[in-house]
Amino acid sequence: MTTVFIISAPSGSGKSTLVAELRKIVEGLDFSVSYTTRPPRGSEQNRKEYYFVPRPEFEAMVARGEFLEHADVFGNYYGTHRRFLAEAQRQGHDLLLDIDVQGAAQIQKSTPDAVSIFVLPPNYQKLEWRLRHRGTDSKTVIRRRLDTARREIENYTNYDYILVNDDLEQAVDEMKAIVLSERARRSGREEDRGNLQIAEKHRLANIRDRIKPILDSFRAAQDQERD
Repeated sequence: MTTVFIISAPSGSGKSTLVAELRKIVEGLDFSVSYTTRPPRGSEQNRKEYYFVPRPEFEAMVARGEFLEHADVFGNYYGTHRRFLAEAQRQGHDLLLDIDVQGAAQIQKSTPDAVSIFVLPPNYQKLEWRLRHRGTDSKTVIRRRLDTARREIENYTNYDYILVNDDLEQAVDEMKAIVLSERARRSGREEDRGNLQIAEKHRLANIRDRIKPILDSFRAAQDQERD
């Protein structure tokens, strides 16, 4: 049985790097390359990071019902094509989706047994630093991304697991433990005790106290801007 793993995070939280590292160390985990109407950035290549398509073509695909989910993010469309799930099911693999909270909500509605993981930055200040130092966005876009991040993190309660991406190597190990633990549980195999302990520590119900300072840092930043 194919398990769908949803990974969401505010822009700049290091989600794409986490996903890339996870794919290197976990077998049988297919990745859905999203379609988008935004132009490529830097060294991005078509069919590798994204399928870059014109807006009219994307809208025609929506009309034909070709997407599992799609969303408008910062004025550009993003979507997950249905063929990636069909291919994963054919091969007996699991499917990993790197999607925003809008897309995640659509997948959770259509696939209620999907496993959802929300990635948080260590705090608001670190996220702002990452966005400013990656050098790909204007000040206006950075501000918009930070505003969106504040809204997105309020959706963390809709996810099964929460990860804090402070140390990349540790966060990759934690995400791996969640995937392997869920695989074992759903297949009826005995779970590795180490993976189970790590996964359980990051379940929503068990991590609320740890992430409270992170959420507070975002709310404090918002309050400062209002003043």
